[in-house]
Parts: sequence; structure tokens; C-alpha cells
Amino acid sequence: MKKVAIGCDHGGFVLKERVVSTLKRLGAEVVDLGCYDQNSVDYPEYGKKVAVEVASGRCDLGVVMCGTGIGISIAANKVRGIRAAVVTNTYMAKLTKNHNNANIIALGGRVITPDEAEAIVEAWYTAEYEGGRHQRRLDMITAIEEENR
Repeated sequence: MKKVAIGCDHGGFVLKERVVSTLKRLGAEVVDLGCYDQNSVDYPEYGKKVAVEVASGRCDLGVVMCGTGIGISIAANKVRGIRAAVVTNTYMAKLTKNHNNANIIALGGRVITPDEAEAIVEAWYTAEYEGGRHQRRLDMITAIEEENR
């Protein structure tokens, strides 16, 4: 069973319930790091919370949500070892795991519907990293990260 951290701001809150239920249906243990209502909050706080849980190994994967997925993914990607990708469809979700081994996906509550979020999360969660030629590229990303500590 994989442990998945989730976090959102007010713009992504509309997707959160569906994401949680989808992950649980797929057998994941969900760690909900907030937010817990639609009151305005700052997305960097939640992107960081999820990213730290994943980078530390306390959680295997993460899902972050804001209005577009962009801001919260930028915040999550500031944590070393995180590969957070904004995804808007199942094709992107599958390939970001297959090729990039994304350990966090970012969704936009003002960009996709809860039904789309469910399909995206399932496609990403069930996809497998292919390794091979893709590992060389991930190693290059890690080298960039190390050079710019």
C-alpha cells in the first residue's frame, strides 16, 4: 500500500474530496495536510507540506491542488528530490509517471472537473515508471539540483 500526501489551497479544494476517495479506492493510505475549507490560504504552504512528506520518505507520493496547479507545483518543486508535474489529462498523468517518475502531481480546481481529477489520479497512481533511457534524464535533473543547492 502506498502512502499519499495531499494538500490544496482554496482554489483546489473543490477537487480534494474526489481525489481522496479515488486514492482510497485504489488502496492508498491518504495523509491529508489541508486546507480544510474554501477560505483563502497561501498555496506555497501546502505545496511545501506535501513535498516535505514525500522527499523525507514519510509518504511515497503526493497530490497538490490549487486554482491551476501551477503555483502549488512550483512551490513543491523547490524541495530537493521532488518532481511535481501539472497534469490536465490522463495521457499527461500516465506519461509523467512512465517517463518522469513524477512523485507529485498538481491539479487545478479551476481547470479540470472532479470527474477529470478522478481519472487523472487513477491514471497516474496506477502507471509505472519505465526506467531505461528515462533514468539518464532523471539523473541529469538530479545533477542540476545538486549544482544549485
